[in-house]
Amino acid sequence: MYTIGVDLGGTNIAVGLCDENLKIVDKASVPTGADRDGELIVKDMAELAKKLIEKNGLTLSDIEYVGIATPGSTNVKKGIVEYANNLPFRDFHIADIFKKFLPVNKVLIANDANAAALAEALAGAAKGASTSVMITLGTGVGGGVIIDGKIFTGGINDSGTELGHIVIEKGGRQCSCGRRGCWETYSSATGLALTTKEKMKELELQEIPSLLFEEAEKEGKISARTAFNAMKRGDKYGAKIVDEYIEYLATGITDMINIFQPEVLSIGGGVCNEKEYLTKPLIELVNKEQYTRGNAVKTKIVIAELGNDAGIIGAAGLGK
Repeated sequence: MYTIGVDLGGTNIAVGLCDENLKIVDKASVPTGADRDGELIVKDMAELAKKLIEKNGLTLSDIEYVGIATPGSTNVKKGIVEYANNLPFRDFHIADIFKKFLPVNKVLIANDANAAALAEALAGAAKGASTSVMITLGTGVGGGVIIDGKIFTGGINDSGTELGHIVIEKGGRQCSCGRRGCWETYSSATGLALTTKEKMKELELQEIPSLLFEEAEKEGKISARTAFNAMKRGDKYGAKIVDEYIEYLATGITDMINIFQPEVLSIGGGVCNEKEYLTKPLIELVNKEQYTRGNAVKTKIVIAELGNDAGIIGAAGLGK
């Protein structure tokens, strides 16, 4: 039997046909068109799935279920997206609507960050661990928690583990969630770029030279890479920005470890391309700060392995 994983994003819809070992056999994608009616978005999802089934010589009877990884707050039992910030979903019965366009046996749904965490637990960096946490450093800080091999979504609703919205700087930067000082405003790729921009403005006002300006000009913008690239070339101001960034990141990760004590904590997102420049100082800080620093066994901190396929694989694994 096969499963189909749908990774619904604000920009693209990616659909993958997976075998029983969650290996992607084939995949396809189309632009989401997020400003359209929700049913049209789901219709595109179903049509992509149908094309993959037919292209690979299969029928609906070969598909055990379809899993959908979607942004927003979800009611996984009813197959409803209650709210999605960047998509036209409000109390949206996504599972039933999908089955209207493609009458598969079963449609399962999950929040996209939770699905990515499940993917790493089933087939990636946390494979074999019964308890794991994944965080993704992107536009925000996404996160998912796996306990006893299952997604932990919270107690009274399915909107728990919004890990990026723990406050680590009281009265700090304004967050899109309405609070100030959320972890994601400092530790996301967006947050790192903002810190870099602020520091560069200070240097510019004081007429202090730095390779930060050269790196930003080279790339055509100030990004999460700017400070790391300047640091690697020996720039002390780039190094200060990176140090501050890693301190904020370590604070949040230490909180995750103190709360969940996972066997594995994996980190995904573009910032992870910095590899040991990120992980070495990060692990050193976390090992000093975590409550269980004196224990012989500690959480293993690793880079996530599945990249852009995590949403597909996690969605395809929702029934496993």
